[in-house]
Amino acid sequence: MEWDLLVATEYIKLNTLDNEDFIDGDDTRKTALLNVASRTLTRKFSGLTIPNEAVYLFGAVLASAYNDTNKLQQQGVAGFSIKGISFTFKDWAKKGLDALVPPEVIDIINEENGVELSTGRVMKWTVL
Repeated sequence: MEWDLLVATEYIKLNTLDNEDFIDGDDTRKTALLNVASRTLTRKFSGLTIPNEAVYLFGAVLASAYNDTNKLQQQGVAGFSIKGISFTFKDWAKKGLDALVPPEVIDIINEENGVELSTGRVMKWTVL
């Protein structure tokens, strides 16, 4: 799909708080983020219309989740240090693309399609 990157960037700028990673990206990176966001939402919500606004918001989430620092976490790095600054990632913080879809995106898809999808609950291991 061809994305109007000016429209997408403006929407993200005005409708998200954590948007620097998307806004600072070059056109190729923005296009890739929107393509992956669109593909993931289309697969996850098969048969439903996915509005561009939902793709834009999810693209901004992916930009943050896969920025230079956080993508190391997604790749399984437990921690690293650069010139005295340490980063440590939690094992439970590594998530697949589907798990990164925020409720706001689901709300937009619900509104567009007249349905009531939810984020659902995920069972996790715990220690008592």
